[in-house]
Amino acid sequence: MDSIIKTVTEHKHLGNGSIILCHNGAKYTADALDTLITTLEEKGYQIVPISELIYRDNYHLDHEGRQIGN
Repeated sequence: MDSIIKTVTEHKHLGNGSIILCHNGAKYTADALDTLITTLEEKGYQIVPISELIYRDNYHLDHEGRQIGN
């Protein structure tokens, strides 16, 4: 469980607009969620639905696959 939290919260590409994918069939994902969310919030991140992150029009993708609004 600790490795899930560390992998997500210390990932070098974690930033505003990051989409975090957790596999629902993984053994420890459900156990890690509370701590994962709390840790991200303590770092200043806000958890929002993916629908609030995705541009539908007028965007391009950068070299990391992030959408950039035009």
